[in-house]
Amino acid sequence: MDVYGLLGNPVGHSLSSPMHESAYDELGLNARYVTFEPERIGAAIEGAQTLGIRGLNVTIPFKEDVLSHVEADSLAERIGAVNTVDFSGSGTPTGHNTDTEGARRAFSRHDVALDGTSAVVVGAGGAARAVAFMLADEGATVRIANRTGTRAESLAENVPGASAHGLDELSDIVPEADVLVNATSVGMEEDVSPVPRETLHPDLAVMDAVYRPLETTLLREAADCGATTIDGAWMLLFQGVAAFEIWTDEPAPVERMDAALRRRL
Repeated sequence: MDVYGLLGNPVGHSLSSPMHESAYDELGLNARYVTFEPERIGAAIEGAQTLGIRGLNVTIPFKEDVLSHVEADSLAERIGAVNTVDFSGSGTPTGHNTDTEGARRAFSRHDVALDGTSAVVVGAGGAARAVAFMLADEGATVRIANRTGTRAESLAENVPGASAHGLDELSDIVPEADVLVNATSVGMEEDVSPVPRETLHPDLAVMDAVYRPLETTLLREAADCGATTIDGAWMLLFQGVAAFEIWTDEPAPVERMDAALRRRL
């Protein structure tokens, strides 16, 4: 039996197990997906390799620390974070960041072209980093807005062509934007939006990285004004799809994985 899993702390809330195991069932693979809550990421990677685990997802708080324990690909190096580790080689395990592919496929699924667009990313944490690099690589001009200006500036310095802004500038930059991404946790616990409602417009494509609830205040207000909306489950789904395809070299059963994910939301 092939074993895959998730490293993080805590991981009790994770939706990865049902999503991945639905794919194993669909394709008839003799595999299981399990969760681990290690104290030290280096020991966890070494132990996983010794035990013959085939692949691991990595989440908070280990996405950055794991870089020194894997051979990261160029994209993960640029982003400064790894969320997928592949043990299929004979040497050092390889590290990837599939959050970028998750965001890219989420936009593609909704027929949103990114090349030549003006994009606003709210936030400067891990999700924001992945989304900002993806948007820039796809040809968008990226504006990063964050509560802490220094974090926005630090990220913008690394993303090609990006600029940094405070949240107080959203009223100026969102009306001119084609794409808007909330990459913060705002809207998860409270019925609030990080973006002023009056800045939204029908020509905007809005993605929210929050997936609980699926319909956040931001997405509801964006839909009310006629904007294209993309809920956070799409990015979660497609980052898992990308990881599955790295590990198994098989096309992922996307619809089956999507159904399994949304049943748990």
